[in-house]
Amino acid sequence: MRKIILAMLLLASFLLPVSGQTPVVPELTPQKAAQFADLVLKNVDKIYPNKISHTMNGPQDAQTPNRLHPAFYGCFDWHSAVHGHWLLVRLLKMYPDLPQRKQIIDVLDRHFTKENMQTEIAYFQAPGRESFERPYGWGWLLKLQAELLTWDNPNGKQWAKALAPLAEEIVQRYHFYLPGLYYPIRRGVHENTALGLLLALDYAKVTRDSTFENLLKERALFYYENDKDIPAGWEPGGDDFLSPSLIEADLMLRVLDRKAFQNWFRDFMPRIPESLQEPAVVSDRHDPKGVHLDGLNLSRAWCMFDIAKAFPPESVMARQLIQSAHQHAADALPHVLSENYVGSHWLATFAVYMYDSMGNKD
Repeated sequence: MRKIILAMLLLASFLLPVSGQTPVVPELTPQKAAQFADLVLKNVDKIYPNKISHTMNGPQDAQTPNRLHPAFYGCFDWHSAVHGHWLLVRLLKMYPDLPQRKQIIDVLDRHFTKENMQTEIAYFQAPGRESFERPYGWGWLLKLQAELLTWDNPNGKQWAKALAPLAEEIVQRYHFYLPGLYYPIRRGVHENTALGLLLALDYAKVTRDSTFENLLKERALFYYENDKDIPAGWEPGGDDFLSPSLIEADLMLRVLDRKAFQNWFRDFMPRIPESLQEPAVVSDRHDPKGVHLDGLNLSRAWCMFDIAKAFPPESVMARQLIQSAHQHAADALPHVLSENYVGSHWLATFAVYMYDSMGNKD
């Protein structure tokens, strides 16, 4: 009898109608894109303040951020600089007539040079730096390169050529790292394994690197294929900018076929807990970890938009995910354009990635 009741409750979670009004998410207009571009341009050459994760092997390593990382020194830290550059490329692809077009091209021309990339590679290859920016910065570097490689533009081709050796260095680091990682890192922060795999998998597909793609898929299945009843009700953590459960599902969406994913997701998350349906509360946006929760609301939204596409549009699951995604996006977007540097140096990236998942992809 208990099994029958549980089965009925599970069925109800998929069949009950979705109630409530879906909030309106403002469109990503050229004007809004220009504001996001301004935010990155203001930060991408800003050396200080700067939070470096730096293993020093001797006094010669006591250098300023722009000497250590001549391509990616702004935006407070290396990974934010990387995805800030991704954002500039993405916006220029989406809106070729951006008023900041000339300024963006100038920044990318100065940063994406062969010499700068050689310095970045040398930094990675120095002793004691095996875990530098692993895997968050790695994944975003490959996402940046994938964005350039899918752009039929002379500037884009030039920048992709300059970036290629660093991207290959990162790919080799994935090949070395993943076979030795027995347990995935599930926390909703930079070390999260699922996001690192997701971004790398997008790159592998763009480059048609089947060896790399197969490694990433094999590791994803090894880590996550048998996950069931994920305790998503425990989310969020106080410094999360990713939902551990939703980012895992967004990865598996890329690994499994549609039907297999639907079955996997129903076992993985039999019902969407209230803690995921409502946006996370951000109580202190001046705290550098507290503002992570604005990013969490944006990344939850992009995951929900992605996952909803795996289900029939008229299904309760799809409608529930889309409604919740709109709520999260509408809650977070007003806080992206801010003078508060602990958020402004990175949140625009998550906003545009969310818009892409929402359906703004070219």
